[in-house]
Amino acid sequence: MASPRQPLRIEASQLDTAALLVAEGVLDSSTYRQLRDTVVKAALAEPAMVIVDVSGLDVPTPSAWSVFTSARWHVCTWPDVPILLVRSDPVGRQTLVTNGVARYLPVHPTRESALVSAPEAAPSVRRRACARLPANKSSIPLARSRASDWLMAWTKSDFIPVAGAVATVFVENALAHTDSAPTLIVESKGDTVTVAVEDASTLMACRHEDRDYGVMAVSGLAIVAAVARVWGSSPTPNGKTVWAVLGPENVL
Repeated sequence: MASPRQPLRIEASQLDTAALLVAEGVLDSSTYRQLRDTVVKAALAEPAMVIVDVSGLDVPTPSAWSVFTSARWHVCTWPDVPILLVRSDPVGRQTLVTNGVARYLPVHPTRESALVSAPEAAPSVRRRACARLPANKSSIPLARSRASDWLMAWTKSDFIPVAGAVATVFVENALAHTDSAPTLIVESKGDTVTVAVEDASTLMACRHEDRDYGVMAVSGLAIVAAVARVWGSSPTPNGKTVWAVLGPENVL
């Protein structure tokens, strides 16, 4: 009698400046999303890199390896954190090459080789702040106030009006479409500011332009798209993060 397959287990820890995930068990259609969202969430915390050790992963269907290219796609614009894979056995590494995964994510034989391989990023001052907000409408002015205080402290006051507008849309949407308390994240890096809101809904954010009584109703996300350099929605194990990157050209 064949032994039962082990369920997916993911252990998270820190390896120097990297986030380390060790995945063991079975990767298939029932565990694909769990692994993808865990990798994305690790990247959204913005470590120097995310190293995923897949040496103990059983992948009955080779196409399931695309979980890692999917995770990389979700974070390639923001926060653009490198994701590296570790597979100790040569046959397993060749499988990742054959399936095209190695074209997008470097594959290494050890965690140590992965850690030293990532190119050093150009030095850039990065500031990040977050706050969990109440699950009611008081979150809207509170989000604007928090964003304003943080940006003022970081000498990024020019971004306050546009960041406040984006935070308002994201928090309003979280309150309207989820039952969760939103978490506001604001980041300053180089000449950009990122505004993000986490919530507990797994439904990805998208624009909905509706017509009411012959008048075009513009959605909040359409406004975000108009005033931001780029915006997106990334899955996490507990929901999603909706984010927008603002550049100098977006200052109101």
